[in-house]
Amino acid sequence: MQQASITFIGGGNMCVSLVGGLIADEWPGDQIHVVEPDDARRSALQARYGIHTSATFDETAEQSEVMVLAVKPQVLQQVCTSLAGPVQKTKPLVLSVAAGVRLQDIERWLGGNLSIVRSMPNTPALLQTGATALYANPRVTSEQKQTAETILRAVGLTLWLEDESLLDTVTALSGSGPAYFFLMMEAMQAAATKLGLAPQQAKLLTIQTALGAAKMALESEQDTAELRQRVTSPGGTTERAIASLQDGGYETLIEQAMTAARDRATELAEILGQDA
Repeated sequence: MQQASITFIGGGNMCVSLVGGLIADEWPGDQIHVVEPDDARRSALQARYGIHTSATFDETAEQSEVMVLAVKPQVLQQVCTSLAGPVQKTKPLVLSVAAGVRLQDIERWLGGNLSIVRSMPNTPALLQTGATALYANPRVTSEQKQTAETILRAVGLTLWLEDESLLDTVTALSGSGPAYFFLMMEAMQAAATKLGLAPQQAKLLTIQTALGAAKMALESEQDTAELRQRVTSPGGTTERAIASLQDGGYETLIEQAMTAARDRATELAEILGQDA
């Protein structure tokens, strides 16, 4: 597949991660352009990756085949409205990595009748270990879907959804999910310290245990329930710990937390989609 010319609108952390992943995947630097008003950030991107940059949406940006919206959700309406004119002239594939803003709102702000992919990456994408769900409107061709997937795959796993509303569930799962694991790790470290380990010992063992468990789940053909059962010996220490967690309503709490996150994602999408 011929590598498309890409313009990123916004040079923040997600842009840096995606550009770095694309360059590592041997995407030509002269095919990547970043529009970023901050002089220092723009200079750093150009020096590090050898890509084109500009302070405004210039002629190079206008000619790109793909436009990646990588700005904060709160300013996306303003940005899209300002870009509607040039975007309507060239009709690029629009790929949004702005959390929580619905496709129909992005399309309306850009003037309509565009091929748009909305994605929900998560923060581990900054380390090329992300999980990203994508949803495309009917105007996106199979080739454009492949291009969008290739861009996001540069920072981790990708999967397509057939229902845009499920992106709110993805937000609750992989979007907010790292914080759930950090909270679990935080609690494990605190408990281990209380039980006698030095803080640094507790931290190191907690992190390595989490990494090992994730790696086992990723590489095993067994599902997580089977893996849990395999390390839970009858009458042993793990069985006692799991029973304590379940007696405290562990699974119910996780479901309640994810439902609350999903519902809040839906609420925020309504708020962000309102015209200023």
